[in-house]
Amino acid sequence: MGLKPPYLDPALPVAERVADLLGRMTLPEKVGQMLQLNAKEGVRHLVEDLHAGSILHASPERVSEAAVLTGKTRLRIPLLVAEDCIHGHSFWEGATIYPTQLGMAATWDPELVERIARATAVEVAATGVHWTFSPVLCITRDLRWGRVSETFGEDPFLIGELASAMVRGYQGDGLGDPTAILACAKHFAGYSETQGGRDASEADISRRKLRSWFLPPFERVAKEGCRTFMLGYQSMDGVPITVNNWLLNEVLRGEWGYTGTLVTDWDNVGRMVWEQKVYADYAQASAAAVRAGNDMVMTTSNFFAGAQEAVAQGALTEAEIDAAVRRILTLKFELGLFEDPRHPDAARQAEVIGSGAHAVLNLEAARRSLVLLTNDGTLPFAGGLTADEAGRGRPLASGSPRPRTVAVIGPNADDAQTQLGDWAGSSGQADWLPEGQPRAMIRTVLDGFRDHVPADWTVAYAPGARILDVGPDPEGAFFPDGQPRPEVVVPAAPDVRLIAEAVAAAEAADHVVAVVGDRIELIGEGKSTATLELVGDQVALLDALAATGKPLVVVVISSKPLVLPPSALGAAAIVYAANPGMLGGRAVAELLLGLIEPTGRLPLSFARHAGQQPTYYNQVRGQHGSRYADLTQRPAFAFGEGLSYTTVDYTDLEVLTSVVDASETVRARVTVTNTGTRPALETVQVYVSDTVTSVTWAEKELKAYRQVALAPGEAQEVLFELPAADCTLVDAEGLRVVEPGRFELLVGPSSRDGALLRGEFTVKG
Repeated sequence: MGLKPPYLDPALPVAERVADLLGRMTLPEKVGQMLQLNAKEGVRHLVEDLHAGSILHASPERVSEAAVLTGKTRLRIPLLVAEDCIHGHSFWEGATIYPTQLGMAATWDPELVERIARATAVEVAATGVHWTFSPVLCITRDLRWGRVSETFGEDPFLIGELASAMVRGYQGDGLGDPTAILACAKHFAGYSETQGGRDASEADISRRKLRSWFLPPFERVAKEGCRTFMLGYQSMDGVPITVNNWLLNEVLRGEWGYTGTLVTDWDNVGRMVWEQKVYADYAQASAAAVRAGNDMVMTTSNFFAGAQEAVAQGALTEAEIDAAVRRILTLKFELGLFEDPRHPDAARQAEVIGSGAHAVLNLEAARRSLVLLTNDGTLPFAGGLTADEAGRGRPLASGSPRPRTVAVIGPNADDAQTQLGDWAGSSGQADWLPEGQPRAMIRTVLDGFRDHVPADWTVAYAPGARILDVGPDPEGAFFPDGQPRPEVVVPAAPDVRLIAEAVAAAEAADHVVAVVGDRIELIGEGKSTATLELVGDQVALLDALAATGKPLVVVVISSKPLVLPPSALGAAAIVYAANPGMLGGRAVAELLLGLIEPTGRLPLSFARHAGQQPTYYNQVRGQHGSRYADLTQRPAFAFGEGLSYTTVDYTDLEVLTSVVDASETVRARVTVTNTGTRPALETVQVYVSDTVTSVTWAEKELKAYRQVALAPGEAQEVLFELPAADCTLVDAEGLRVVEPGRFELLVGPSSRDGALLRGEFTVKG
């Protein structure tokens, strides 16, 4: 037996191992390492002919097959196996599916998000997957965009807090941890700043605007060690992100010192040829992508020939390819894949996939994600119940109230897969789970009421309406790259019978719960919507239920804030559930029955009309007036809003350090008092307004928050310490600076001006 080559010696430094292996590789093998290919049609060709460095969207069987094939290659370089594990192990049957990222954002709880990411990594690692394309750091500013549910909302500070926590959870104690997976910050950058909400359209965004709001969350996770970044699909100022030298090299690699791995999004290199049409062929596009700093090219199989052709033409050097391959190999060595390729582990899967501990965490996340938007006192039902040993409701006081009937109505009341949202089982990205996640693992709102009302209560059910039908896209079944076009949504025709059945159920009930929202056909890549209204016969259903005169509770299960009709806005209560995961239906029922307290807060605003876009709270001041001629600009519900079953008063805001320099800390305190009879988890929010700025700037920005548990009648003094260095803006030269002058400190329960206490401090020059 010959001597073991240095790259297989774990005692050597990683850099030496990488250099040794790179020196042994042919040009085709190097180019192959830069390829991340779709395993949908099989893996043999990808491994044996294209020397692929990574695969994605691989069924469990293909993950195992690829591992065997890789072990037979000349250099036995292990694959990086990647998957979109966005809110749980999305496409593994029986995995724990948590609330979507938007639902997680409604918790405003980084520690909880970190625990969710850690639990997800534990499940994912057991299945032979090393890399998740998460978290999403895009800022939602147009609710028509189809990918709102994948974001943490509209505020860059909150996004940074939660994304940082998610990265920590995925990557665990370091890449040597066998339960760690690679995190991926996406979509770098400005991808969500669409034209009319249309996915992947040109982002009309200046470099100063990028630096002001879109880049800070990415900068934070880059400097905190997120090992991979994914590039957006779009172009900015005529330059596709894939080849944006300023963004990738000057800012990311240069200013931030980022040494991690960059991966394109799906066929970005190909799109520059066939969609954006900025290069005539794949040789040109491949050369430009490598020179711009891309390391791994997702699903553009023509890159294999294109990059080699570019080298032969002199348009690209092998040294430039080496730089990318060096970063890829470094990742693989640091993961320890040459010693332990982390193949699927059936015994470990049986232990951790969908485990009881993860179900407990999932229920906590679902409960915390729910946002009570309005309540006239109807909730909780029957004044609130307490849970018996089995989790079923019972009266709080002695003397049982009369038995009651709850009518659970609506198309989303018992739609298990819709409740999970995008990137989950049957959402369309994986062909091996056509029926979605196991129904027995999912508790819908109807399930929740049946499981948790008192034993002598009755639960009635009527679907009440349909949402949509689908038909073929008139432009054809496939895009030019061979990917299927989403089917076209056709709103469902009115069904008088369904509404009549729902009205009859409501009239016979004591409590009426209408569960409405959207469906997967209205969510995701390439599925932006022109409107935000409830689709199909849902508005007619709500109108009919409101006309009964029974107190109506509206539960919105949807991927994003929707425009609600007057019959919903005038309902007794509204609850927003942003695709709350497998146990979301149980959490909704528990909330309405008073078995839990509402604690969620909106991570983004609700519009009153699609034409009101944008409605995000931190808009730049300076427009003429504050409304449209025919409509207010104020959102229906604002960033940070969310009610409790009690009332909390804010008093005695005091700025303790009223004059500071830019290196010092602003200290302030406020008293919050629970003036009601139920406990609360209050999210105390701190905003800052720079009163005079050298450039136009946001009227206010979230800078800190604190979640405070308050017992009935309890008062707490909450102390905040805010570094003056955080009170920045980006000036006309594109530099982030603290400008001397007067600032307002705004503290309260939401971003609404009328809800905020005000103090002042001055930053000295």
